[in-house]
Amino acid sequence: MRSVRTWWIIAAIMLLLDFYVFQALKTVAQNASEKTRLVIFIGYWLISGATLVLLLCFPYIQGLQTSKFFRNYIFAILIGLFLAKLIGAAIFLADDLRRGAFMVVRMFYPNAGASIIGEGNGIPRSVFLSWLGLGIGGTLFGTLLVGFSNKYNYQVKRITLKYSNLPLAFKGMKLVHISDIHSGSFQDKAAVNLGVDKILKENADLILFTGDLVNDRADEMKDYMDVFGRLKAPLGVFSTLGNHDYGDYVAWPTAAEKTENLNNLKQVHHHLGWRLLMNEHVVLERGSDKIALLGIENWGAKGRFPKYGKMHEAYPGTETIPFKILLSHDPSHWDAEVKTKYPSIDLMLAGHTHGMQFGIENPYFKWSPVQWMYRQWAGLYEDGQQKLYVNRGYGFIGYPGRVGVMPEITVIELV
Repeated sequence: MRSVRTWWIIAAIMLLLDFYVFQALKTVAQNASEKTRLVIFIGYWLISGATLVLLLCFPYIQGLQTSKFFRNYIFAILIGLFLAKLIGAAIFLADDLRRGAFMVVRMFYPNAGASIIGEGNGIPRSVFLSWLGLGIGGTLFGTLLVGFSNKYNYQVKRITLKYSNLPLAFKGMKLVHISDIHSGSFQDKAAVNLGVDKILKENADLILFTGDLVNDRADEMKDYMDVFGRLKAPLGVFSTLGNHDYGDYVAWPTAAEKTENLNNLKQVHHHLGWRLLMNEHVVLERGSDKIALLGIENWGAKGRFPKYGKMHEAYPGTETIPFKILLSHDPSHWDAEVKTKYPSIDLMLAGHTHGMQFGIENPYFKWSPVQWMYRQWAGLYEDGQQKLYVNRGYGFIGYPGRVGVMPEITVIELV
């Protein structure tokens, strides 16, 4: 019942935003012909009305909740409209506050110049700010629509990491790191297969996966077992769990069904030929040289993400091994526990953030809203001898696209 109430609250907020944005729309359309204004206004309210109806229907219609098309596209469009209107409304509010302040000034200084309110020569300031708000909001919405085409645009990121304590037999070892497959979001099997082709083309010695194989349910992998079962490497394919793998975001009828889902997912890893590391480690050997590979369950220091991981179970037995790699889904684990308690972990691999699937990345600048929550959100981070690499994610969830931050296959060479 509480979740249904939440959807009604969201719809009420959307309706208030609709009325507020509509005032700006009337401002910018005031010089248009009557027929043009009528078309604009009817179109606006048809779209806004359809948005509200879909939002209110979602908690009541099971088909909408289970429809991959609705969850991937329609829902993303609704969220995009909401964000576009919210950004526009913030600019409109600034203008309203400006004009309100001017009215207060005029109460005490009746002869205050019109330039303060921006009603002199040229375009009135209120009209300009209305156009600005609508333009920024519309640009954001359009960018999100274009981003739909990038969700399978897999980018291979190559990085060389230097370590003085890497055993001689492992120098030059190539590993592929992937994360956040989220198979429940896929709708194009051929495109996903092309990404796996890119991984296999690297001929890596080792393939490592850092969690979130599914969105919620183990059976989301049913149609993709043959795709990801193709992943093989001489030293093996190893994996760990992410926050979505536990089914924590589903209202299961019974606790037993939730437990069964997790057990089924563990079997999925097994049938793929992946070694799932559950708070444990394995030792990889080449001749007389050894490195340790540790994997823990999800451990997040941010928000309400679960802390199922147990480093105190995975670490013992690795003390004498000179080089250690840790698979841990959530990058916040690095600052919160790994660096402070386990300084001999040389490399931690993580995912989780997806780079928010939205941002700006170029050789000179890297930004995403997700960095307001995560200090380490994409790429390589170093502190002394310790390194963390955060993969931007192979799949997607929520928003079925990518803007600026592409899906990633990471190729790491150790030297």
